[in-house]
Amino acid sequence: MEFLVASAIGVLTAGGIYLMLRLRTFPVILGISLLTYAVNVFLFASGRLTVGAPPILQKGVETYTDPLPQALVLTAIVISFGMTAVVVMIALGAYLGSDDDHVDDPAGSAGSDGRDAT
Repeated sequence: MEFLVASAIGVLTAGGIYLMLRLRTFPVILGISLLTYAVNVFLFASGRLTVGAPPILQKGVETYTDPLPQALVLTAIVISFGMTAVVVMIALGAYLGSDDDHVDDPAGSAGSDGRDAT
């Protein structure tokens, strides 16, 4: 089970980094989202991967799952959803304002209307 989770974290991280290196805004946003998912799975896995174990130590219970990573992941999901919505709106506004969705426009290059960007 640990190998499967570690492989999933590796695949999410590799895909996120690959997409973040693209020149368009939408793949960059997807890459950041994939990296966020990888960090969430990593945080969740840090609380011990046990199946059917209670999150609170009680009498007669030998193994338990740490509830703190679960709470951190829940909070991180809400924050990442909000930040993704903000970044999508900023990217949409930048695209509608310049008719271009390239991430790395060089300084001094002419925009779509022919004016200098400086």
